[in-house]
Formats: sequence, C-alpha cells, structure tokens
Amino acid sequence: MNCKITFKLPLLFFVMLFCSVFSQKKGAEEKIVFGKKYTIEDLRKMNGIIRCASTEYEAMLQKQDPKRMTDAQFEAWITPLIESARINKSQNGGVITIPVVVHVIHSGQALGSAPNITDAQVQSQITVMNNDFRRMASTPGFNNNPVGADTMIQFALAKVDPNGNPTDGIDRVNLCQLSWATTAIDDYVKPLTIWDPTKYMNMWSVNFSDSSLLGYAQFPSNSALPGLDVNGGYANTDGVVANFSTFGSSDYGTGFFLGAPYDKGRTMTHEVGHFLGLRHIWGDDTCGTDYCADTPTAHDANGGCPTTIESCDDPAIYEMVQNYMDYTNDACMNIFTINQKERITAVMNNSPRRMELKTSIADQPIPLFSNDAELKPERSCSQSSCGNVSNITVQYMLYNRGTSALTSAVISYSTNGGAAQTINWTGNLAQNKYAMINIPTGASQGSITAQITSVNGGADQRAGNNSATVIIGNTIPSSNTNFTFELQRDYWGSETTWTLKNSVGTTLYSGGPYTDTLPNFPPLITQNWTLPIDDCYTFTINDSEDDGIYEYGGGYTIKNSTGNVVVSGNEFTTTQTRTFKVIPAIVLATTEVKNKQTFSLYPNPANDVLNITKVSNKAKFEIHNAVGQIVKAGTIDNNQVRVADLVKGTYIITIKDNNISESIKFIKK
Repeated sequence: MNCKITFKLPLLFFVMLFCSVFSQKKGAEEKIVFGKKYTIEDLRKMNGIIRCASTEYEAMLQKQDPKRMTDAQFEAWITPLIESARINKSQNGGVITIPVVVHVIHSGQALGSAPNITDAQVQSQITVMNNDFRRMASTPGFNNNPVGADTMIQFALAKVDPNGNPTDGIDRVNLCQLSWATTAIDDYVKPLTIWDPTKYMNMWSVNFSDSSLLGYAQFPSNSALPGLDVNGGYANTDGVVANFSTFGSSDYGTGFFLGAPYDKGRTMTHEVGHFLGLRHIWGDDTCGTDYCADTPTAHDANGGCPTTIESCDDPAIYEMVQNYMDYTNDACMNIFTINQKERITAVMNNSPRRMELKTSIADQPIPLFSNDAELKPERSCSQSSCGNVSNITVQYMLYNRGTSALTSAVISYSTNGGAAQTINWTGNLAQNKYAMINIPTGASQGSITAQITSVNGGADQRAGNNSATVIIGNTIPSSNTNFTFELQRDYWGSETTWTLKNSVGTTLYSGGPYTDTLPNFPPLITQNWTLPIDDCYTFTINDSEDDGIYEYGGGYTIKNSTGNVVVSGNEFTTTQTRTFKVIPAIVLATTEVKNKQTFSLYPNPANDVLNITKVSNKAKFEIHNAVGQIVKAGTIDNNQVRVADLVKGTYIITIKDNNISESIKFIKK
C-alpha cells in the first residue's frame, strides 16, 4: 500500500507518522493477529510465540459492534456483582459442571493423524482443566498458596447432542482445508459447527495458519448496561480455540501432538479463564490491573518461569508468575486466586450464556440401548461443482452409540433420489468408536442420502440418529434462487475488488475498489443475490497489493436462503477463486436431516390415526419416542396406524416395506 496523501503543512508531521506506522503492512517476521501488529521486537520478547490472542480478539469485536460493551463498561457492570458474590457465597450453588463439546477440525486425515487428534488427547484436556479449576490435590493443578482457590467450576464432555442423541462430546468435522486463519475460524468454522452455547461450552481444536499462535477465547458479555441495547455478544462464535498441538496434556497419554513448553494443557486453562471473565494479570498494560486485588500487579507478560520478579506496587512481593492468566510455561502454572474465583462466580451468575450453562444437563447421560448405531456425514472435498470430476466416492462415519460391540450394519443409500442400494458393513466397534464408510455415487453433483436399516443382525433401537445426507462436491441443491453475500473488508478497501461470474463468463455482480477506512474498522458489506438454479458460478476476489485481507480482519461468505454457508474464504495473497454449482433441490440438507420420502403420511400433527401412502399390505412400522425407545410396532393395516394411545409429543415412525426402510417425524397432538 502506498501512502499517497496531500495535506497542508500543519498536518505533515501527522501524515508522516501515520504512514510510518501503517504503510508497512507486510514483513516476513512481523505478524498481524485480529488487527494487532506484532513487531519483530514484540515477537523476540515472546520467543516467537503468541500465547493468547483473546485481548486482540475482544478489541476487534468491539470495533465491529458499537453496541458491544467496552472493557470499562464491563468492569463497571461486574464490580457490584462480584461484591454480591463475595457476600452471598451460596449464590454459586456449589460446584458447577459445565458440559463441553470439542470440535476437532481436520481436512480428511485419519483418526490419530494431525490435526485429527485422538479421543485420549481430547480427554486429557478435560482432565487438566478439572485439575486446575478445582485445585485438585495430588495433581499439577494443586498449590499451597494462601490465596489459591478451588473455583468450584468443573467440566465434563457432553453426553447428549443437540438432537437428543447420545454423544461422547467429541465432534469431528472435515472442512476440507489444511489450516485456518483466525478470521476464517470466526466467519466460517465456528458458525458452521457450533452447538447451542447456552447448553455447551464450545471448544475448537484447529490447525492455525499461524503456527506461532496458541489460542484465543471470546470474553463474556452482559445484557443490562444502562444506555445500551440488549446485546449478548456474538452467540455463533462463543467459545475457546486452540491449536491442535497445544490441546491436551502429555502428562496423561502418549502419541499426542504436543511439544514442550506448551504441552501440559494450560493454553486451554488460560483461555477458559478468559471465557469465564478473567483478564491477564498485567492488565494488558504496563503495571495494568486485572481487577483482582490478590494478584500482585505485574509489569508485563512473563515467559519461562521466573520466580523472583518484583511486583509494581511492592518490591517485597513477587509477581504471581504461577497464575494461569500469565504467559509462563505450562509447567509453571498452578494458581487461580480467591478474587479470580469471585469474578468467575459473578460471570456465571449474571452473564448471558454463562449463567444458562449452570442449568444445562447436556453432561447427564440419557438411556442407552444395546444396539444403537449413528450415521454422521463426512464432507465431500471433491471439487466437482461444474462436473469436471465424476463418479465421486463420499464417506460417512458409522459410530457405535450402543452398549454392545457393533459388529455389523446394513446401510441403504440413494444417489440424487435414485433407486435404493445397500452396503453391508462388518467390523468390531466399541462404544463411541467409529469407522469410515465409503459409498461410490456414480455422480459428479447432487447429494447422497443414507440410512441404517439394521445393526448386529437386528433392529437399531434408536431411529433418531440413523439418517444423514452428504452433498457431492461443492454443489448446492436449492429450491430458492436467493443468496446473500457478505464481505468484511480490511482497512485498505482501495486494494480489494471482486466479481461473480456464471458458467459462460458473464459478470453478474462485482465490487470494489472501496474507500480506505484506517484507523476505523470498515462496516460489513451485505448484498442480496439472485442466482438461477442449475448453473455454475465462479467468485474471484483480488488484492492489488498482494497481501490479502485476512490478517487485518477481512473475509467473505456466500450463504443460501436458509443461512447455510455455501462459499467462504479470506486467506490469500493476490487472488482467490471459489467455484460452486446451484442445482435443483433433491433432498433437504439441514442440521436435522430429512430424507426424500418414498412413503408419505398425513395428517401431521395427528390425533388418532396416521394415514400411510405408497405401502403394500405387508408393510410394517416401528414408532420411537424422543429418546429413541420403541413405543409401538406392528403391521400397517389398511394404510393406517392408530396413534390415539400415544401421549402428546414428537415421534419418529420407521416404515419398512420390502427392501425399503424410511423414518419420518410426526407430532401427536
């Protein structure tokens, strides 16, 4: 970027200073994280490691949303609540268990190949957080410091997923990309994968594009500040993120992708501290405040494990380098204090989404069955959007959610609504383990819908997790031509241009160059597009200075009419191209999969009788309740099933006729 500005002489000095600060956008050894520039000297002091980007992340969120409270407003809000928590100890309600889901983001690697970390590595992280937050005796999280505290917060991997089905709390997601910039994580990865943040603390293990970054978290919000609109913050990005190589602890297993001195799980202890309202002990300023009187005022972030650094206020008192909210090595950390505990308590009692986590029961087990298999879709990474690749093979994850070993399963599948075909799987899966199922589609576009029809030679005892749909390549089945384009520019809008072209090269939409906005963060650009169905589209974005937009908070998404992300990106230098094809809708692919129905039923909701169409006189049925229990079964008599004896609620009826089996949801009024 060139700083070509002409001003009158009185402003010359300001302009020179402005250009000297901002014109050097690039540098092999400099880094930009959430808009903050780390100089070579900054990185030298940190040994090339950016331990935590939470402060920078919060500053970016405040720039993007003027309704989001400032740090000072948050502290003004929380201070009397901390005092209340200090006086009314019982308000904490004893130990709080927070249900956790860990989204392991990978790009198709086999389980146990980085960054698709093992279950044991994930579980080791939960163990460390419980040791640290509960000050567990005989663990590395214990300390004898007189102000050391058991925060009364503990964590458990979720046992029930958002659809009411059993889970081990580990959500493995293939997003077909080797590494992720921070803005792409917030714009794409988090919104696409997040579970309800009022019921789960969402954690992400990812491969950062910047390998020197260890993690970051979203700070809590409040919704009752005088003069501000109700604003709970960004719900679809709320959680904590770590590089896969710092997620977990080498103290609790082998074969993990961890390296000293950040191999003990304290990156996530630190970030979860931010998630619960704690600040760095140096207050992100020279001798700043973390609003906790029992943490001696620190001059700056500390690395390594120095134990005799005099505090800012009293040379006789050393800085608390063992505090989890410093930057010292993992093995050095082992203290949360009494005042930090009070601060966490106030957040858990009052902050949106944090206080709802107190009453979440997602960590409580639900009834399990002997034979229960789950089918989860694996994203198809083949670039087949314009038909240049054919006969694509798609994958599903076959999980054992039952208490008995899963040794066989029959899976029925259909490509683009065609004739049903069958795959017979055999193996030996323990509870919560999975195997990959490969299904050749014979197609280059569209979707494939699969359903488990039997397990271990008999009926699957839970129907709610048996069906899933995979979109083939980057094709978008749609019955609606409405799409939404969102572009978050960086400060240097004059460098950015983009186009969207159809299959014959006609430019349908375009934008840029824009106006530079430095030092103000630019507003989000939103456009509504109409894209005819059954055509191929190419989106191209360019940066004239060859340094892209992602380092400065930029990125883009294209969403369909239901709000699902079709295309996104931001990590490029000179140009980036994304191609996708919109095809006629064949199946609905939503978070709760609905298959193309061979059978039909009505009325729905029903009072007394369900009428079933397109079945023979040999068709049979099973009705499962919301937790997967069979509540009724039999033969479909005269195309009808009586449901008058069922209590009000939501059910799934599985209809089996000849070689076809299909599950349909209905409501009993």
